Amino acid sequence: QVQLVESGGGLVQAGGSLRLSCAASGLTTTSFAMGWFRQAPGKEREFVAAIGWSTGSTHHADSVAGRFSISRDNAKSTVHLEMNSLKREDTAVYYCTANYRPRGGVPRNPEDYDYWGQGTQVTVSS
Repeated sequence: QVQLVESGGGLVQAGGSLRLSCAASGLTTTSFAMGWFRQAPGKEREFVAAIGWSTGSTHHADSVAGRFSISRDNAKSTVHLEMNSLKREDTAVYYCTANYRPRGGVPRNPEDYDYWGQGTQVTVSS
């Protein structure tokens, strides 16, 4: 059974930085993608970034490009989201997600992911 456990959320001032981590267990191959989505109150879940585990290829949403960076630690089966120059509009619950991708690819739609973490709150104050 695949389990995803997020950590690293919290309260930060605008312009500050946070690092989110997601530890995965139960994945049986390296043909998968992991990603981050976020959801603010009253809004739909939004793609943030994703990475193909075997290739290391990444995608970042336009809204976070140049400020956020997704990476992976193969040895620890952990994906990180480095968030810099945070803005108030980055406030949301951030969810880690994963899905097997036997044909590769790094999807950006939440419907393409089967496994989700519990979420971690990120609050950016002015």
